[in-house]
Amino acid sequence: MSLPKIGIVIGSTREGRFGDKVADWIHGLASQRSDLEFEIVDLRDYPLPLYDEPVPPIYQPATHEVAQRLSARMAGLDGYIFITAEYNHAPTGAIKNAIDYLFPELGRKPAAFVGYGGVGGARAVEQLRLILVELRVAPLRDAVHIGLAELLGIREGKTFSDYEYLSRSAETMLDELAWWVRTLREGRNNQ
Repeated sequence: MSLPKIGIVIGSTREGRFGDKVADWIHGLASQRSDLEFEIVDLRDYPLPLYDEPVPPIYQPATHEVAQRLSARMAGLDGYIFITAEYNHAPTGAIKNAIDYLFPELGRKPAAFVGYGGVGGARAVEQLRLILVELRVAPLRDAVHIGLAELLGIREGKTFSDYEYLSRSAETMLDELAWWVRTLREGRNNQ
C-alpha cells in the first residue's frame, strides 16, 4: 500500500503573504518523515469566485471548473495541514471560500493546523476546527501557533530554527497526524 498523502494547504492568496515561508518550513520538517508523503496545495492555483453554487456540495459536486480541480486534488489526499493567517480574529476569506466548495472530498480525514498572526493564529485555527467538523473532518488538538514576535523576527532575518519550540510543536502535531491518518484511512478502506 502506498504511503498516505498529506496536503499542506496554504490558506492565504494575497501578495506578500507569510504563508509561503510557513509552508516551506513545515514541508521541510514533514518531508523528513518516512511514514507520510507531503505536497503543497496552494489556493493561488485555484482562483475561485466567491461561493455561488446553485446546490450545496453536500448534495452535488461543484459545477465551477476550478472548484472541480480543487475537489479532485483534495479527494486524492488522506489528510491535511491547513496553514492559516489570522485576519480580524478569523481564518482568511480565501480558505473559507475554498472549503465552502467542498464536502465529500474531506470527510473522515484528519486535519492539523499551523496558524500565524495575532495570538499565533489561535482564533483562526479554532474557527477552522468548527467549520471542518461540519464536513466530517477530524480536526486535531495539536497545532503550531506562530505569534507576531516570531513572524516579525523571521521577516527581519531570523529563521524558524531560531524558535526551537515551533519545531517541537510541529513534531508533536505531525506524530499525531500520522496516527490519525493511518487510523482513518483504515476505517475508510473498511467501509
